[in-house]
Amino acid sequence: MTDLRNEMDSDLDQNYSLNSNADPKNMQELTIYVQNLLQNVQDKFQTMSDQIITRIDDMGNRIDDLEKSIADLMNQAGVEGTAPEK
Repeated sequence: MTDLRNEMDSDLDQNYSLNSNADPKNMQELTIYVQNLLQNVQDKFQTMSDQIITRIDDMGNRIDDLEKSIADLMNQAGVEGTAPEK
């Protein structure tokens, strides 16, 4: 998570700096600049969303595995319990 934040901070410094050499000189350049800025933000947001969803899916799978392992251990120990719901 820290790596992702560092990457974003670095990208912000590089791509969104008001002091960059790519400062717009007229209205058309400003429009293109803002469109590019918004596209970059949207791309970063989509990447982060995808990463979060992947991590949530992985966590769900790990929880399912953990529930199965606990149920197996309870069965081996002779303890009755509820079976996992999958």
